[in-house]
Amino acid sequence: MVNATSIANRDIDAIVNELAPLVKRIAYHFMAKLPASVEVDDLIQAGLIGLLDAAKNFDDTQGAQFETYAIQRIRGSILDELRQADWLPRNVRKNLRKIETAVAQLEQEFGRAPRESELAARLEVPIEDYQQMLLDSRGYQLLHYEDFQESEDGDFFDSFLTDGQRGPLDVLEDQGFRRTLVQSISALPEREKLVMGLYYEQEMNLKEIGEVLGVSESRVCQLHGQAVARLRARMKTWTAR
Repeated sequence: MVNATSIANRDIDAIVNELAPLVKRIAYHFMAKLPASVEVDDLIQAGLIGLLDAAKNFDDTQGAQFETYAIQRIRGSILDELRQADWLPRNVRKNLRKIETAVAQLEQEFGRAPRESELAARLEVPIEDYQQMLLDSRGYQLLHYEDFQESEDGDFFDSFLTDGQRGPLDVLEDQGFRRTLVQSISALPEREKLVMGLYYEQEMNLKEIGEVLGVSESRVCQLHGQAVARLRARMKTWTAR
């Protein structure tokens, strides 16, 4: 681990080289939550800029560990890069809301989690088109800051800086929300539950999960998107409070 003493005694290039794997890990973790249009190399480059900035500006008198400080700067730099990108196109968001609505309707009608074929039928699209919707949803999260804004035109990333509003962190800290979320995850179809566990608990990327399940990375992306759609449909009341 890089500490304050090593920052003082070693050149910046050596520090950047040592922590480059950390930048890649953070970038790939972002990628699993982002649209397919985002290039991982762009995120890595942005992250390296953040790491370089951290190495140049770290102040050990503040009592923070350098790696903790560097992670914040790396993530911030990547967010700045994403701010300039097409985060989640409006037509994709529209399709995802349709999927959420279909999930909620069919779960109420059937009393169980609907299958892919049933969701495609409710949306009146071929199964292949439905699966493409799920692929396009890479970057789909359980809670988006857009969920807490009245306008769809709000900047997702600027929302990180908004004060005085109830946001995802407030919701996630709510014990009732967490209990409901655990129950909702437990009710997912087994394969989707496994995907969520491997991704969020084991912190595996989509490719690694695909190897575990014996399916393609794109199929894992579909399963993840469908699981998130189910959870969002069940948890929607929490974002509306």
